[in-house]
Amino acid sequence: MIFRISLTFDYICLNKNAYDLWFINKSYKPFVSIKNNRIFANKLIVQFFFIMKRLFLNLIALVAIIVMLDSCSSAKHVAYFQNIDSVDLTASRGLYDAKIMPKDMLSIIVNTTNPDAARPFNLYSASAGAGLSSESTQGYLVDNSGNINFPVIGKIHVSGLTKGQCEDLIREKIMPYMSGSENPVVTVRMSSFRVTVSGEVNSPGVIPVNAEKMSVIEALAQAGDLTIYGRRDNVLLIRENEYGEKSKVRINLNDANFINSPYYYVQQNDIIYVQPNKVRAKASSIGTSTTLWLSGVSILTSLASLVINILRN
Repeated sequence: MIFRISLTFDYICLNKNAYDLWFINKSYKPFVSIKNNRIFANKLIVQFFFIMKRLFLNLIALVAIIVMLDSCSSAKHVAYFQNIDSVDLTASRGLYDAKIMPKDMLSIIVNTTNPDAARPFNLYSASAGAGLSSESTQGYLVDNSGNINFPVIGKIHVSGLTKGQCEDLIREKIMPYMSGSENPVVTVRMSSFRVTVSGEVNSPGVIPVNAEKMSVIEALAQAGDLTIYGRRDNVLLIRENEYGEKSKVRINLNDANFINSPYYYVQQNDIIYVQPNKVRAKASSIGTSTTLWLSGVSILTSLASLVINILRN
């Protein structure tokens, strides 16, 4: 029995003389003759083949539509600070200073004109290598009570202080141990200042803040900025205060009023999460199921084609 398959026709006709199965246009009514089980079975297989073909093509069309929707992101949902021309930024005036919090690692160095005068107030760690020894200053970990254990002085409460306030406090504490001619210089750095950026950004990760000052926009830029699928109007910021209490806030990057917000600058250990938009969410949920459907339909279509070829011979 010979099968001639055409993808442009929909109905099946059976030629009585040659038992040749072929396809005719929709304008003709299908002629079906069921004379024996073999011919009837072959017709069902061909019909099944075309059902699988149509389902396969419909799924491909569905995937194409999803891809087109992905590329059609409106500009009004992408641009930052769209209303900045009408927003008064006076409230954002002032320089930002980060405050020390528990579990911060501080680098504190005391310098004097006489190095021996400052030496008792600096923590040193000795290291050796290749026959040479060297000294480097150690950091101070702020405990849960907000204190550090400073040489000679003992415990000093530094939590809640800015870098400058901490420097002034330590300088005040060590002055009684200095000679009248000494004017010690105290330098404090927050060596563990970092934030975490995750979600729909190009390079998620933990970002160090070396300058001890960084805005949310800068943090996102360090993470490669938002992808086209990230929601600009619903960025989640999770923040922990000095008492360990966590709070959350939703940020709308499309609105320039965010610049006046107390959340414009990041704090230590902030977590910034960029939520995916609906297109990404739908594509993610459809992706796995669509792949399984396409695989299943492809297998069934191949089986149907194989059976037809076997029956042809």
